[in-house]
Amino acid sequence: MEQEKIYSVMVGETPLIFKTGKVAKQADGAVFAQQGDTVVLSTACMTETVRTGIDFFPLVVDYEERYYAAGKIPGGFIKREGKPADSGILGSRVADRSIRSLFDDDMRNDVQIVNTVMSVDQIYPPQILGINGASAALAISGIPWNGPVGAVRVGLVGGKLVVNPTEKQMEDSMLNLVVAGHEDGITMVESGSYEVSEELLVDALELAHSEIKKIIAVLKQMKEEIGKPLIEIPKPEKFPEVEEWIRENLDKEVDTAVRIPEKKPREKKITEIKTAAKEHFNELITESPDKEEYINAYIDERVKTIMRGIIINEHIRVDGRKMDQIRPISCELDILPKVHGSALFTRGETQSLAITTLGMIGEDDQIQDGIKLNEPAKRFLLHYNFPPYSVGEVRAIRGPGRREIGHGALAERALLPVIPTEEEFPYVIRVVSDIMESNGSSSQASICGGSLSMMHAGVPVRCHVAGIAMGLIKEGDKVQILTDIQGLEDHYGDMDFKVAGTRAGVTALQMDNKAGGITREILEQALDQARRARMQILEEMESVIPVPNKLSPNAPRIITFEIDPDKIREVIGTGGKVVRRITQEANVKLEVEDNGLVMIAGATMAQVEDAHAMVMSIIRDLTVGDVYYGTITRIMSFGAFVECLPGKEGMLHISEISANRVPHVEDVFKVGDKVLVMVKEIEETGRVNLTRRRVMANEEKVREAGFAYALPDERERDNLISSLTSKGRGGYAFSMKDRVNAKDAKAKIGSYMERGYSSNRTSRNDFENARERRGRGERRR
Repeated sequence: MEQEKIYSVMVGETPLIFKTGKVAKQADGAVFAQQGDTVVLSTACMTETVRTGIDFFPLVVDYEERYYAAGKIPGGFIKREGKPADSGILGSRVADRSIRSLFDDDMRNDVQIVNTVMSVDQIYPPQILGINGASAALAISGIPWNGPVGAVRVGLVGGKLVVNPTEKQMEDSMLNLVVAGHEDGITMVESGSYEVSEELLVDALELAHSEIKKIIAVLKQMKEEIGKPLIEIPKPEKFPEVEEWIRENLDKEVDTAVRIPEKKPREKKITEIKTAAKEHFNELITESPDKEEYINAYIDERVKTIMRGIIINEHIRVDGRKMDQIRPISCELDILPKVHGSALFTRGETQSLAITTLGMIGEDDQIQDGIKLNEPAKRFLLHYNFPPYSVGEVRAIRGPGRREIGHGALAERALLPVIPTEEEFPYVIRVVSDIMESNGSSSQASICGGSLSMMHAGVPVRCHVAGIAMGLIKEGDKVQILTDIQGLEDHYGDMDFKVAGTRAGVTALQMDNKAGGITREILEQALDQARRARMQILEEMESVIPVPNKLSPNAPRIITFEIDPDKIREVIGTGGKVVRRITQEANVKLEVEDNGLVMIAGATMAQVEDAHAMVMSIIRDLTVGDVYYGTITRIMSFGAFVECLPGKEGMLHISEISANRVPHVEDVFKVGDKVLVMVKEIEETGRVNLTRRRVMANEEKVREAGFAYALPDERERDNLISSLTSKGRGGYAFSMKDRVNAKDAKAKIGSYMERGYSSNRTSRNDFENARERRGRGERRR
């Protein structure tokens, strides 16, 4: 067996280790990248044959998260890894963007990079190792590539920039900056931050690049010592006569087409030019069908050359704008009637319809089931959709792809710093950006639209967040930085530099660079230009909605409060019986956390308050002297048991029912009757003794109880109090069984009292007999 080779370099405060020669030896290149106890296996493979009929380099980067890496078994029924989680897709994208620009444009052999996370120590993140491992695998594989690249993460902890901070340090970091680059410059930047300055970002990028150079030195050493011979790939065949004819006969038409400001007419004109060229070379195409793709590719090359020449030499954009000019902006609110919040943000031919929906924590938040341990559930989500009609195409609609997930993550990262805390706003917040039109920078439009729609929904965000996409055209020493790039400038430009933030600072940054070295001066100019554009966009957004609305009437009403954790069992009930009853009766959602935090959500505040009252009544303890509106649950010969609060009963002795003698409890009550009682005493054994006659004698206490513990119906409450406190009336109070009886309860009670006898069990014959006795002068016992 070949001996394992080990290389190491100190990056930040921890060594970065590369091991190769032990596993996956049939791959073109295979490397273990390790930092701490986090290990990623990176492999690189290339096909021997060229793929025909395509106009792009077929590179695939996969990022596989193995649950065993964190000592976990996957959830669900299948118990094995399946579709990559968002974290895996984002890991794939960040590695892809770091290395793709260093392959030759005309390469058509399939190349696949597979990064497999094999061990995670929860201290150092595997995504950074995936970039370095992929670069190392390519460096020793013999695959044609203009690398290597290196990658580091930079944090801002305690006011100081830290290279490759630990996950613990990142909890207190104001900056999460991932940078990849080669020896001459930066190729990829991915950043989220809490409103940091542009000057600090430039310093962080320079620090990152100085550390990256250390990694590249080690990778070059690996390539020289153990790298395989470079694989020879035949250069694509050239047809000078075709290229010359196109330049001489079609360049003027290409120039005219490029200067068309609107996207669809411009594309239509370029398609017509390609058709004319293919008609002219029809015989050549008939002999060799591959030549059709060659003609298409060369005309695209002329479009690129002419577009860049206009910007560099004439100092204008192809749509007539100045270098720092933003396309026309429109901000509209209340687009859809029943959603919680909606906004339509339009910038030129790019348009985002952003919808905000509010939900309940514990039910609507997203559980993070990945290789990261103890990761909290997400209560802020931003999802980005890119339907085919947004670019006038026809294609199948499937689940979100890597582009949708990546753009959504960028917009989510930009808005996260202004999201209120759970204590300030106990809601799950989901923003969906549906792209209605796209001609460049739809992810930044999603940030603007998301900010507007959240304010419209009533989310108390601190301020607006806006995003802008910057571009770069670099020809030798000539450099032009473009503000608010459209699709053509993005596709044929040298840099896509997205910057989002508030008036106070930058919250998100993403850059893909194809131009080689970018100086500090270029970075400073691009960030300054982006800041001025951001202020202009924020001004437009603030003119439409400067501060958040009140909470949308369509949004659920949510309250949170804390109870004694020892009372949780009473609120839940046996098998969830009590909590189900509350949710059904009040028509709400109710969540109880282990720490005693209770969250109630309902369509109206009245429903929420009803449920809150139910919970509070459950956790309340019976108190001597308090009055309760209870329910008769059992009747005994010596008295009745009354449920004063849910699950809390007391004994109402027959002698405490009335000031007058009661022969039988059944004469007064039946099971299910409602009755006002007072807690007379609570014995050491816990037995609760109740009294009703003291309530009848204490008008002030009764009225206080009637208002403090709201009865099902206000009229029922008032009539009951009236019946118990009216002077000179009999000892038996009328027991109202339902709302219908409650409406005329007072009249009935008055009628019964006039006859000198009052009871909820009294019949017409009883009253007639009582009248006859009074006529004979007999006293009622």
